[in-house]
Amino acid sequence: MEHDMDFENRIIAPEYLSEDSDIETSLRPRTLNEYIGQEKAKENLNIYIEAAKGRGETLDHVLLYGPPGLGKTTLAGIIANEMGVNVRITSGPAIEKPGDLAALLTNLSDGDVLFIDEIHRLSKSVEEVLYPAMEDSALDIIIGKGPSARSIRIDLPNFTLVGATTRAGQLTAPLRDRFGVILRLELYTPEELGRIVTRSADILGIGIEPNGAFEIAARSRGTPRIANRLLKRSRDFAQVIGNGVITEDNAKIALGRMEIDPLGLDNIDRLLLTSMIKNYNGGPVGLETIAAAIGEESITIEDVYEPYLMQLGFLSRTPRGRVVTPAGYKHLGIEFQEK
Repeated sequence: MEHDMDFENRIIAPEYLSEDSDIETSLRPRTLNEYIGQEKAKENLNIYIEAAKGRGETLDHVLLYGPPGLGKTTLAGIIANEMGVNVRITSGPAIEKPGDLAALLTNLSDGDVLFIDEIHRLSKSVEEVLYPAMEDSALDIIIGKGPSARSIRIDLPNFTLVGATTRAGQLTAPLRDRFGVILRLELYTPEELGRIVTRSADILGIGIEPNGAFEIAARSRGTPRIANRLLKRSRDFAQVIGNGVITEDNAKIALGRMEIDPLGLDNIDRLLLTSMIKNYNGGPVGLETIAAAIGEESITIEDVYEPYLMQLGFLSRTPRGRVVTPAGYKHLGIEFQEK
């Protein structure tokens, strides 16, 4: 069985890996014009930014949601850059106590952007401090305990909170209602990813042919972070087995060696689908059962594997559980039997 695979270091994991650090910073676009894809979100954001600048106001609080690796952190940086202010980056799990949030907020300058990744993981006590900060640019702090306790209000500079989440459904209603701008980021098309790969290769000084860029893009699961990672790995193969230029042929060899098939599925995706077919007749099967069968957490299956498999039409969610579709059977070369 393949159950001892290293889930943490999947080449096509959309989450941030340590190997991304050296290229992500240099590849991040700085302006909305440089940012490829997400046209709907980008057009709306551009209007909100221009309107806020025209009125001399800070931008309304922005919530970005969608699968990991699509550019939520990048967009927060672009918002700050377009508004001409600084950005402070943190994450929900990093803000443990209300005091941590208070320290962050009081250190902001007027108009600054505070980016909180995984905002759905804020604790309730921290979230309650955030409400008056978002609504009134103020902090309500209680000093002392018992009968002598008193509340004081500290005025904060005006700021824009940019929250990012992969699980919009887990946000509490009071927090969600305080965001004026809510934008959904979609998985990218292979054409958009092809443009991203070409741009990244240009910045990194990597020779690449259009067909080579498209081959990488088509296998990147709609995610720029994965596309840039595969570009970096493909360069190594092109250097050793080619003349250093990524062509369609050596990109196919590189991606084949990494066990990523023409549609971007890796051995874990295939294991998920085949175990559902072989052990549970293709479904319907419950999420927890699938998680136990492949040795992965159910939350990861829901956030990371399923969106792409569903986009391809290989998996569907039904009230009774998950089902592998006839298209999923066909891709794996397994004959579909009518139930």
